[in-house]
Amino acid sequence: MIARLNVPTFVVSKHRPGERVGRNDSYPLGADKLNSRARFLIGAALALPLVASGQSLDLMVHNTGLSIGDSRLVRGVRLNFRDDRMQRVVGVNATLWSPYSPARGYVKGLALGLPVTGARRIDGLGIGLLGVGAEEDFNGIGLGLFGVGAGGNATGLLVGGFGVGSGGNVTGITIGGFGAGAGGNVKGVTIGGFGAGAGGNITGLQIGGFGVGSGGNVTGISVGGFGAGAGGDVKGLTVGGFGAGAGGDITGITIGGFGAGAGGTLRGLAIGGFGAGAPTIRAIVIGGIGAGGHDVEGGIIAPFYFKVEDDRGDPGRMKGVSISAFNQIKGDQFGLSIGLLNYAWELHGWQLGVLNYARNNPKGLRLLPIFNRAW
Repeated sequence: MIARLNVPTFVVSKHRPGERVGRNDSYPLGADKLNSRARFLIGAALALPLVASGQSLDLMVHNTGLSIGDSRLVRGVRLNFRDDRMQRVVGVNATLWSPYSPARGYVKGLALGLPVTGARRIDGLGIGLLGVGAEEDFNGIGLGLFGVGAGGNATGLLVGGFGVGSGGNVTGITIGGFGAGAGGNVKGVTIGGFGAGAGGNITGLQIGGFGVGSGGNVTGISVGGFGAGAGGDVKGLTVGGFGAGAGGDITGITIGGFGAGAGGTLRGLAIGGFGAGAPTIRAIVIGGIGAGGHDVEGGIIAPFYFKVEDDRGDPGRMKGVSISAFNQIKGDQFGLSIGLLNYAWELHGWQLGVLNYARNNPKGLRLLPIFNRAW
């Protein structure tokens, strides 16, 4: 709607108070600066009811120019308190508060919140002194002192003083002072002062002051001050101040201040301050106290205890080198065990230690000092 204002003309007398004024002794204010100011103030006063009633004051030609109020289509600059009818803005859309729910409209350009703004979709730059959000997708750069978010997918650079999040997928750089995450997949760099994570898969770099995690798979670098992990598989470098692990397989370098482990197969290098292990190991494993698995191939260093466990009657297997005070192999041992006490159900390699026991050896050769082998 285009509001047309007819502003009355004011006059100013040329004479001082008390002097007689003639018919022609005055002139229109339009020639004076005071007249311009008066017209502006009166125009603004007349425009306020239009803006408050959901209409708009439009200084536009073919929807191009300046609009003040809840206009629908604008190419240029649009100013409004709170959006309800907005359909499309190409240029600048500045509001004082978030739109009515559900958010409508599409902003292509700058979405400016003084202090909050939003739209159904934003492509470009979104800045909110408190926050900025999109009901659906956000593509571009989002900056919010409190937070930035999207109900759908988010692509680009998102920085929120408190948090950043998306109900869908996130691609790009996401930084949240408290946390950053997505309900879907994340690709890129995700940094959360407290935590960072995703309900789906993560590809790239994720850093969380407290922890990082994913409900799916993780590929890349994950660093969590307390812990790092995934419900699925992990490939890359995973570091957790307390622990690091995965519900599935781990391939790469895994470091946990307390422990490191996988529910599936552990490949690469795993270091746990207290212990490290997995049902299946194809790696070099270093545990500060102990390590263990069921099917192990590689090198094991565990100062106090290394154990290969049978699984419900299925004997375990060790192939490689294990160094520990006590090496307990409940199954087949291929390779070399070095420790104070070495124990194996089926010895097919060598044992070096103070006492060495091989249950499959003939009587008299089962328990030997210094070394033992299959006789």
